[in-house]
Amino acid sequence: MRIITLNLNGLRSAASKGLFDWLPQQEADVICVQELKAQQNDINGVMRTPDGYSGYFHCAVKKGYSGVGIYTRHAPDQIVEGTGIAEIDAEGRFLRVDFGNLTVISIYLPSGSSGEHRQAAKFFFMEHFFPLLQSLAEGGREVLLCGDWNIAHKEIDLKNWRSNQKNSGFLPEERAWLSTVFDELKLVDVFRTINPEPDQYTWWSNRGQAWAKNVGWRIDYQIATPGLASTATGASIYKTERFSDHAPLLIDYDFNP
Repeated sequence: MRIITLNLNGLRSAASKGLFDWLPQQEADVICVQELKAQQNDINGVMRTPDGYSGYFHCAVKKGYSGVGIYTRHAPDQIVEGTGIAEIDAEGRFLRVDFGNLTVISIYLPSGSSGEHRQAAKFFFMEHFFPLLQSLAEGGREVLLCGDWNIAHKEIDLKNWRSNQKNSGFLPEERAWLSTVFDELKLVDVFRTINPEPDQYTWWSNRGQAWAKNVGWRIDYQIATPGLASTATGASIYKTERFSDHAPLLIDYDFNP
């Protein structure tokens, strides 16, 4: 079972950069995408139904903003759009699909980098999303949360960690919250079970020569219940082509839902 996650930085932008030529070649079972920057009526043709896939989307109320989606080769048993928390759901940040005993979620945490009001929205999300995470972790299903969490967990997860300790995405309270997700809820950062190496990033600023110099952040994750995480057999970050300011994260699982 191959799962891909990618922050698109705009669905139409990623499509124009060749995403849907590359995607069917990967033979993924499920692809989770974030930051659609599109409304339902903007999503048509190959963007809605790429070769061999059906697409499902949870869009923000605000046009050109946020939004998440899931492409799947198999029809889900259930689709859940949103968390049930109005302030979060207005921004289109959570989409769940179920297959048998497997739940896959496309998740997009807010960025707090644009100012204090957005950092407050991020903390609101973290506080109110945690009980839902707990219920998912303890619910008896295998769960996989894929997406842009907008938090680098450890010093190894961003190049310039020293100079970013007071910046959104690497704040002590953000990192501690993610540690709680792993240590108390026993959810697993699957990539790190496969690859413990430094310099493994999924996002690069458009400023300076961040991409060329690999001055990046690892903020895109596949986070799983322990049973599912233990079946992971390989993980890679695809950097040969660029569809976005993020790179696709691909993980293979020896798992049949």
